[in-house]
Amino acid sequence: MIERREFLTLIGGAAAAWPLAARAQQPAMPVVGFLSGRSLAYDSRLVAAFHQGLKEAGFVEGQNVAIEFRWAEGQFDRLTALAVDLVGRQVSVIFAGGLDVRIRDVKAAISATPVVFATAGDPVELGLVTSFNRPGGNTTAVTVISASLWPKRLNLLHELLASSIVVALLVNPDDPSAEPSTRDVYAAAKGLGLQVHVIRASSESDFEAAFAMLVSKQASALLVTNNALFNSRREKLIALAARHAGEGRGRRGSPQWLRAARAGPPARRRRR
Repeated sequence: MIERREFLTLIGGAAAAWPLAARAQQPAMPVVGFLSGRSLAYDSRLVAAFHQGLKEAGFVEGQNVAIEFRWAEGQFDRLTALAVDLVGRQVSVIFAGGLDVRIRDVKAAISATPVVFATAGDPVELGLVTSFNRPGGNTTAVTVISASLWPKRLNLLHELLASSIVVALLVNPDDPSAEPSTRDVYAAAKGLGLQVHVIRASSESDFEAAFAMLVSKQASALLVTNNALFNSRREKLIALAARHAGEGRGRRGSPQWLRAARAGPPARRRRR
């Protein structure tokens, strides 16, 4: 969707474009807003790469660019207020990732400031941009479009579970990408002769019930959609999968093992 050079041009050019009256109230260097629904601990590698990318283009934090970080710590209802706070601080451009269920709310809160969204969904379908070639407005996006990998994920599970045809899919029903992801999984599973049960969880408190249902459906594998809630609670999901796999052993008709196959970033990226 957007090249790094274009993104950095936004940073460097925004200060020059400010009216003189407004510029007097701005800091001497451009300010980048960094908004995440996750935590610094989870995003540490992303932040390091973010700094490295800026450095390669000649921008060093504290020297010729400032960065305002905002972390929702998995409390996604805070994201809109954090976005409004960054806009109020008159940052030059905003990077926003890990938003999932609040991505449209964040877009609505940033009406004029240039913003680059990072998402695993289709930015056109999510309403972030008008089209890939002409994003329009003040927004653009970098997307991994993870849905394109569902057939490959299911093919892999099919090879691993030659004797099983039952797979569970964990989705967050509040995520705008949940419906298209479910649709794509159903389509891919049909061609492989796999049966898919959709398991829903919109908060960590739903995990226990979700895994209990997974066992009751006798699913042999679990696919986890790419969602900030699930990503930030990865260890919890892995522990639950291991525990319920142990509970399943010895039960007639129960799965002998469960595998949590997290939907990680695919190799193909669409950018402009």
